[in-house]
Amino acid sequence: MKITLKKIVREDNFLSLAGNLVIAVLGISGFALLVRSLSPDDFAQWVIFISGGSLIEMLRFGITNNALIRFLSGASKDQSVKLIGSNVLISLSATIVIAIVMIVINLVFHETISNSVYNLFFTWYPVLVFINLPWSNALIVLQAKMKYGKILLIKSINSGILFLVLVANIIWFNLSVLELVWVLLIVNLITSSVCIYKNWDGLKYIRKASKPTNKILLNFGKYSTFTLIGTNLLRNADILIISISPLGNAAVALFSIPLKLTELQQIPLRSFTATAFPKMSKASLDGKVKEVENLFYTYSGALTYLFFFISIVTFIFAEEFLILISGYQYLNPDTTDFNIVALVRILSVYGLLLPIDRMTGIGLDSINKPNINAIKVTIMLATNIIGDLIAVFVFESLELVAVSTLLFTAVGIGLGVHFLNKEFRISTFQIFNSGNTFYKTLWNQSSELTDEFKLFKKQ
Repeated sequence: MKITLKKIVREDNFLSLAGNLVIAVLGISGFALLVRSLSPDDFAQWVIFISGGSLIEMLRFGITNNALIRFLSGASKDQSVKLIGSNVLISLSATIVIAIVMIVINLVFHETISNSVYNLFFTWYPVLVFINLPWSNALIVLQAKMKYGKILLIKSINSGILFLVLVANIIWFNLSVLELVWVLLIVNLITSSVCIYKNWDGLKYIRKASKPTNKILLNFGKYSTFTLIGTNLLRNADILIISISPLGNAAVALFSIPLKLTELQQIPLRSFTATAFPKMSKASLDGKVKEVENLFYTYSGALTYLFFFISIVTFIFAEEFLILISGYQYLNPDTTDFNIVALVRILSVYGLLLPIDRMTGIGLDSINKPNINAIKVTIMLATNIIGDLIAVFVFESLELVAVSTLLFTAVGIGLGVHFLNKEFRISTFQIFNSGNTFYKTLWNQSSELTDEFKLFKKQ
């Protein structure tokens, strides 16, 4: 039994799921503490800081993230060192450029920014981009090497320390939103220090960067950067557009709550796609098109079934989840004119559409079609932005903002299937059949483990 358990615990999907589960549970718990400890206006500043920061992270790491994962999975030892060195060099250069641009914007439009919810973001994120660079690079390198145990450790350190501080804050300190940003900087500094000490960030290989490996990452990255930025905007465009709309800062704070709840749906999605991409990329590099196809069907089918049940639970218990996260303040009709429960239920349907959409994007990147994936995301983003603008400026409706999320995801599925059909035929039946096979195999393995456990107890 010990051998079986050891094998399960070390399995890639388990470790990836555990890592994302840790980050999501601690993240959502910390989010709940922030909702309760900050006023709506201060909480809106925090949401903008995190949402804007996510876009910055996609901008600088989109250049190398997917490219490094794809090419490192099949590289020799010497080539691996050069690729990692190029990753560090490019991400450092991008960080310097981004920081300078943000500082200049803040100086030129200082009065306008200082009186808006973007003040903290433009003041402090240029500092954070340097502090979190080492541990962000470490995550990319470790994912490419499929070292999910170390990824779990990094995420646990970063999220765990921040969560403990937030617990202490609500009990004793009652820190301001500015002081909480300072705490975030310190936590990221600790996490990066651990990664530098362990040599996980690849900084020591920066001198090994070469023109050919720089070119490899940049050629792939020019498309994947746009794809990742577009994907991030698909998640955060709603918040950014609401922040400049007549709906006000309270609407930003309110809409961020159901968006946070959708992270519960995305825990398994991020976990499975994190393991699917390097596996599909390696199979593609080895010329095993049939293996890429089989992996696509297995992951798509397994996730679709799983998300069906998650979406049902989220839909039925929408109000209970909201009370758990934010208390009753945003459910009070005297506090807000918006129906936050309806928002959660609309976005729970969004969860049903996520697996196929995400897997088609992973499939296109893994077969070295990042340009096609970029086109897919561009059309999705345009659909989302147009829908959001109509929703907030014409109808002044947060519910229609959520509906536009369903619309762009449906468009993404249609485009993804259309483009992948040119490489291998997408069969709806095969997706569900592969999902059935996956869970049958999982059931058989759990039954064997139960039998071993009973035998172990008798001994």
